[in-house]
Amino acid sequence: MPNGILLLDKPRGLSSNRALQTVRRALGARKAGHVGTLDPLATGMLPICLDEATKIIALIEGGRKAYAFGISLGTRTATGDAEGAVVETQPVPVSTPQQIEAVLSGFRGEQQQVPPMYSALKRDGEPLYRLARAGIEVERAPRRVVLYRLELRAQLPDRLVLECECSKGTYVRVLAEDIAAVLGTCGHVDELRRLWVEPFAATTMLTLEATLADPSQALRSLLPADQAVLALPPLAFAEREVQALQQGQAVSGAAAGTLPAGVSAQVAATGTVAMPAALRVRLYRLSGEFLGLGEIVGGQVLPRRLFVT
Repeated sequence: MPNGILLLDKPRGLSSNRALQTVRRALGARKAGHVGTLDPLATGMLPICLDEATKIIALIEGGRKAYAFGISLGTRTATGDAEGAVVETQPVPVSTPQQIEAVLSGFRGEQQQVPPMYSALKRDGEPLYRLARAGIEVERAPRRVVLYRLELRAQLPDRLVLECECSKGTYVRVLAEDIAAVLGTCGHVDELRRLWVEPFAATTMLTLEATLADPSQALRSLLPADQAVLALPPLAFAEREVQALQQGQAVSGAAAGTLPAGVSAQVAATGTVAMPAALRVRLYRLSGEFLGLGEIVGGQVLPRRLFVT
């Protein structure tokens, strides 16, 4: 099975699911999942996890993401992007770079954001975008998001180009509309590119064209699944403990060949690990083979998401 992560540079005009299924078939994977959703308008990094690597999608989804995007000022669309019909027009006031910076500074940090109607969020099992297409608008609860970075890259009379680094759940389309509103006009996203998904900020992407042209090379380009969770401390076990973990049994933290920083001394002295709460860890054979994820609870290592090896 082609276990691993493909960092796809999704082309414009293709839905995330369509891109996913195209890659899955080309590489012969039985199952696949993508990290986050990019609208057909958007391009850029779409991590695709194949087969056993799908078990760590939730961990990657919670990370930061970075985008470059353009805001077309003076027109608002039904969808918040260039694919929707224009529903409002307003004059665009003249703004200096200093005035724009003052506006952007108000968006940095933690804030509450109301999700758009054109989104995959569900109400009573129905995706909001389907309700929106039927002309139905429902109330949406605001959600906490964080903008770690928001910078102006270029300014034209009726267009801004910006770059942001944000938390999970941030809708750039909503951000663009909100920025335009504070500037005294309306706006929509006319271009959107996801630059990276944590922890792959400095990792090269592979185009869909290159993936389809040479699937064997694409397979060799797959990142090992544990590259997505290197922030978690590693534990390595001999074969007896590995077999116990694979059977769903807990094993002693004292049996680990490698322990998280600050824990080794406790194990050496007491044979137990006193943790105030569960600590998620990476699990390996002593040979270095990645087994999956576990948790340390009360000195015991419990298997949580193990790979089929």
